Amino acid sequence: MTWSRAVTDPGFGIDVVEPRAARPVGATPSERQREPVGGLLRCYPVSFLVLAPYALLILPMAVLNHNPQTGFIMLVVGLALLGSVSVETACLLLGRPDPRWRRGMRQATARYPRIYPVARLVVLISIAADLLGAYLGEGNLVAQISGELSDTPMVALTKLFSGWAALGFALLVASYLGGRLSRAKLYGWLGALVVTKAVVTVLTALTAPLIAFVFFAVTAGVVCGVFRLRYLMIGTLMLVLLWPAMFDYRNGIRQDQGVAVDDAVTATDRMRLDRQLTAVADTEVPVDLGQPKGVDYLRYGLVPRILDPDRPALTTGQQINQYLGGSRTSASNFLLLGNIWFFDGPVGVVAVHAFWAGFVALLLRWRGRPGPARLSLVCLVFSDALLWSGTYPDSMIGFLQHVVSAMTVFILLWLTRSLPAAREQ
Repeated sequence: MTWSRAVTDPGFGIDVVEPRAARPVGATPSERQREPVGGLLRCYPVSFLVLAPYALLILPMAVLNHNPQTGFIMLVVGLALLGSVSVETACLLLGRPDPRWRRGMRQATARYPRIYPVARLVVLISIAADLLGAYLGEGNLVAQISGELSDTPMVALTKLFSGWAALGFALLVASYLGGRLSRAKLYGWLGALVVTKAVVTVLTALTAPLIAFVFFAVTAGVVCGVFRLRYLMIGTLMLVLLWPAMFDYRNGIRQDQGVAVDDAVTATDRMRLDRQLTAVADTEVPVDLGQPKGVDYLRYGLVPRILDPDRPALTTGQQINQYLGGSRTSASNFLLLGNIWFFDGPVGVVAVHAFWAGFVALLLRWRGRPGPARLSLVCLVFSDALLWSGTYPDSMIGFLQHVVSAMTVFILLWLTRSLPAAREQ
């Protein structure tokens, strides 16, 4: 089981903004202006997470490059939306998310006066674990190719915190929405997390974790009302413009580490995510490659590897790569939707997204607005189970692992409820 990562204080002081008194008139004009869009996204969060990467990047690339399987992409996305939209619409009959989101979040986090110090601690541990794990060789491309993956006790320890970047993000957002953290410091801490992922990219020669975290942070921030929707559009445009330089830089790092780079594969080729999905279009599904199922979810998801060291590693990506004619030293997937189609067929695409739509709706609406624990679970769903590039079903197991790892933080939040709020310094 693989679980996270730990560091130096990036320089932001121990500062908590005292919650301001609630205004009788409700939200500010700017908040009221954003409320219709934010309210709609919180009614259909899973549908938004499904649609965003395809509407902004994958489908446009398929259309511009005349992908003959564009219809298949639309079919798979449509099946996922059928599952999520139907459940999210049905959930509206049971109640909508709090229309005054920010005021509701202040009330929901009022019982946790030390939420920002806990959030800061989680972020620092995540940063340190990420950097230490990358330095020791965890996730390193050279190690993956050679098959000599590091399994030292220290690396195993860093894996226990693999989901804490998303957890720290959620707690920072809850601190900000609760009035205990300023916007400037929120951006500062989020910037520290992104810079850490960039350093890990340099150490491991892998760009996917950086891109995945940025996409998660922006989309989750949009749903939570921290970022505006246009930030996601601007971020996608910046990725398209910066990707050629990032691609060349990454290849340079790989060559310096002795890894052969195929010069025939261009930056544009690597952006053809539509082809990555449509590689499964002509396959007779579902396919059984011995992927995790049933009790494997519990064994891998709930028991840390440190307590079960003899179990085999999850190798779904390598199994798919071998199925496509490659070797075990590389991993492949068909993006999240393609993997679900590959392993569970069209019914699975609908069922998986219907399940997560119901689960997220429950977290956002059960007994009013979510507190920090429920908001953290929503963010873990976004970063693990619903990440568009995730390797299903391993990503589902990753979600369970990260929930187990987060339980210590939830207990800490509960234990600090009676402590006075920290004052700004």
